[in-house]
Amino acid sequence: MRDPAHDILFQPIQIGPVTAKNRFYQVPHCTGMGWRRPNALAAMRGIKAEGGWGVVNTEYCSIHPSSDNEGHANATLWGKEDIDAHRWMTEAVHEHGALAGVELWVGGGMTVNLASRMPALGLRNRPQTDSSVFHPGQTRRIDKQDIRNIRKWHRDAALRALVAGFDIVYVYATHGYLLSDFLNADTNTRSDEYGGSLQNRVRLVAEIIEDTKDAVGDKAAVATRFTVDLEDTETYDAFSLLSDLPDLWDLTVHDYGVEMGASRFVKEAALANSVARAKTLTDKPVVAVGRYTSPDTMARVIRDGTQDLIGAARPSIADPFLPEKIAQGRSDDIRECIGCNICYAQESLGVPIRCTQNPTMGEEWRLGWHPEKTGQCNRPEKVLVVGGGPAGLEAARVLGARGHSVILAEANRQLGGRVTRESRLPGLSEWARVRDWRIGQIAKLDNIAVYPESRMRADDVIALEVDHVLIATGARWASDAIGRHSDFGFDPVDPNMIVNAETVLDGTQIGAQSVVIYDDDHYYMGSVLALELRGRGHDVTLVTPAGRACAWGAHTSEQMQSNAALINAGVKIVTNQQVAGVGNGQVRLCCVFSGQADMITCDGVIPLTRRLPVTDLYSDLADRQTPKMKTLLRIGDADAASTIAAAVYSGYRAAMDLGRNIDPAQTHGRREHPTLLR
Repeated sequence: MRDPAHDILFQPIQIGPVTAKNRFYQVPHCTGMGWRRPNALAAMRGIKAEGGWGVVNTEYCSIHPSSDNEGHANATLWGKEDIDAHRWMTEAVHEHGALAGVELWVGGGMTVNLASRMPALGLRNRPQTDSSVFHPGQTRRIDKQDIRNIRKWHRDAALRALVAGFDIVYVYATHGYLLSDFLNADTNTRSDEYGGSLQNRVRLVAEIIEDTKDAVGDKAAVATRFTVDLEDTETYDAFSLLSDLPDLWDLTVHDYGVEMGASRFVKEAALANSVARAKTLTDKPVVAVGRYTSPDTMARVIRDGTQDLIGAARPSIADPFLPEKIAQGRSDDIRECIGCNICYAQESLGVPIRCTQNPTMGEEWRLGWHPEKTGQCNRPEKVLVVGGGPAGLEAARVLGARGHSVILAEANRQLGGRVTRESRLPGLSEWARVRDWRIGQIAKLDNIAVYPESRMRADDVIALEVDHVLIATGARWASDAIGRHSDFGFDPVDPNMIVNAETVLDGTQIGAQSVVIYDDDHYYMGSVLALELRGRGHDVTLVTPAGRACAWGAHTSEQMQSNAALINAGVKIVTNQQVAGVGNGQVRLCCVFSGQADMITCDGVIPLTRRLPVTDLYSDLADRQTPKMKTLLRIGDADAASTIAAAVYSGYRAAMDLGRNIDPAQTHGRREHPTLLR
């Protein structure tokens, strides 16, 4: 039964000429699918509507080839073929009573038009400003005819959106794209009616809002995505000038690292204060994100007038059925977002979205997966899962849900594996949700027996006479320093100076006072270990062959904050250097470009170069596999060390595929191909 305190979340709300059935609003967010994978995209958005979201939006949607972001899989509304593809999405969303929205996008200097080969349009002649890609091309300074063209292109795209079945059409005026450049006095140096005074600088946004409203009439609402920020009072002045124009405001702040911030640095409801001030300046509905996962917090920000709808990207990815679970009084079943941003990384990598908490995300069409429906096995069998980390917990949960009799054996007292160890590190406490949610779900199934402090040997496994054995024993950081930049490790090496990373992860104090962390992993681990050791009072130098610390964190929107946190904590960062040798209280560095050597004095070195799967049990069983044992399978890091998301996916897939006769050639699932034109 639903908590009455949450009733406000289920009140319908009028948005211009349309009505959202509740206050759960999936804001526009990237998927890595875009125009290339319309089937997958429609299936994923449709699942969210099925899960109770009142509004489901597309990702950013290009209105014209002059906003071509090829290399990233964004949406497009250039012509009839796009209308047909989007109609699949709107039909899937409408099937469950939700509204479908499209975020029309004018890229400006943030695009380079690599596929269309058209000059990017900007307010000045300058290099493109997407900091993730440095390209020699520059924007062309737009003139009055360009402005007229942009207005026409946007209007035409809005009309196509109507034909495709959209209920909400966006004007996108934030995140550094062209329309937001017009608003900014630093980027808008025009001296005509579109520049100079604030009234002039908001003119184009106002015109496009009015054009869009005229185009869609009473058939769709018009939303505007816009920046307000307490540190920039002029944003509120601009907002006031436009406040009555659109039917809905989708508000954010200047710093994308706050809006999209990793949980290491940004907590729930981070935008609330900035949004609340703007809410007092308009009578139109306001939506904003905040990585909301707590129903109590959601209800509070609506009740106190901070905003009218709960905007969500990541929480809707982690649990597409979040609204339904709140409606049913099942808040403890919500698969809460952990804020790792692995979902966001896939957009910059150009591949379909995935999620650490929700392994079905992005696989709704390709593999036919559903976040709440595992289906039942054809014949219940006895399955042993060895290892209670992310892969083992997920495999046990899904096997149990499918009807198998499951034994989960964990060598340690506490379940969770690497998640338990890593969530103790600075900023990673929310990652424990991966463990806690699965333990909670397993506890509800009486066909899963959990045995902590049960280290299994091959004889123990064979004696159980189970039908299937899944080995989820994880991986451990190696000390040999073999990695991306070294085939042979350090040479020479004094083993007494090497500190294994697992020692720090386990919470053990280390003797070395002055420590060098050699980060050839390039994700979060180097920075969080450095912060952990600084917190313990050690002197820390982080050495990386990359140009910045936490290089891969550029994909998860945490690189800048990671480097700032390291600097503020007093960690010395040394970039573009490989650790070549360790001995005599020194580390010998080698420049990755020139080979020039340098020396650092220290007491200990922690190599973060590779993790080795723990496969002793698997190897013993492989040599002694009995006829009774139909399956012996490694999953998660025990198979191939990777992200926590990959481990959870591995566990889920193993559980779904167990007992099925699957053609190895078909394991990839369905593929999408473009229409062949002649």
